Amino acid sequence: MAEQLTLNQFVVGSSPARGTNFMRKTALLFVGQGAQVVGMGKDMAEQYRSARQLAQIADDILGFSLSRICFEGPIEELTRTEFAQPGIYLASWMAWAALCEKHPQLEFHGTAGLSLGEFTALSVAGAMNFEQGLRLVRARGQLMQEACEVTHGGMAAILGLDEAATRSVCEATGVTLANLNCPGQIVISGAADRIPDAVALALERGARKAVPLVVAGAYHSPLMTSAQPKLAREIAQIDWSPPRVTVLANVDALPHQAPSDIARRLVEQVVSPVRWEDSIREFIRQGFNSFIELGPGNALSGFQKRIDKSVEMLRVSDLESLETTLAALQIAPSNS
Repeated sequence: MAEQLTLNQFVVGSSPARGTNFMRKTALLFVGQGAQVVGMGKDMAEQYRSARQLAQIADDILGFSLSRICFEGPIEELTRTEFAQPGIYLASWMAWAALCEKHPQLEFHGTAGLSLGEFTALSVAGAMNFEQGLRLVRARGQLMQEACEVTHGGMAAILGLDEAATRSVCEATGVTLANLNCPGQIVISGAADRIPDAVALALERGARKAVPLVVAGAYHSPLMTSAQPKLAREIAQIDWSPPRVTVLANVDALPHQAPSDIARRLVEQVVSPVRWEDSIREFIRQGFNSFIELGPGNALSGFQKRIDKSVEMLRVSDLESLETTLAALQIAPSNS
């Protein structure tokens, strides 16, 4: 069932929309760790059969109730990397399944995901199936949790400095770039005792705001290196297929192609900056003009406003946003 959701319900191409000459070329965008919230996916599961099925499959595969953690928390448990990553993957897939249940001919032409979301993007694009992706992100979450526990890392959001200025701050304080999200918002990562110095220097050099983040460790930094060899072995177990649509990689904002290319970039991603702004600009360069954010929260929609307001930005995180998106796609919402 889950593999059918991945491959058989979707059409690739362009179609008219909104009663105008507007032709959509659509990319699906999947959220990353940090978007988790207690209750994510619960309303989808209550209203849509496909979402309920995915939740049950996930629980059966993992041998514990991941859906309960997503639906009921507590937040302290859900925030642990080992649960947050498969939980967000599941909630994102549930949002996608509910959207497709209401709009089975929805056309999409590319996918991308922020950090963890890159795995969701690859699975929805057919590079692996739902079950393989779930097992892989569960392992990734466990390995990154282990790396966090043997290091003492932190992260901070830097607002109002460009990449060159932020990179200079990182070089001066011994931290690294982690996420290049959108103009004016970059996240840095490194040893916890160096983050305050980086924050202070960023403010000194003109940052509008610099805020330490409440995270378990220094994601997308060399402090995650210990997770790479074990993750590489997990990735090698996947029977990868070439993605059926364009999937942009976090590390270079270029399309995934051969299985060896996919594996290499996913391993590199653990310690490399996420080039999200570059990915969105590459999609737009390729003619994409419509984006749908899938999964809890609205962070990617917020980034999009700062990258390019001229493109269509929709999202599905709960029933309310699903109905709004269906209306924009001219599909009448109703419960299943």
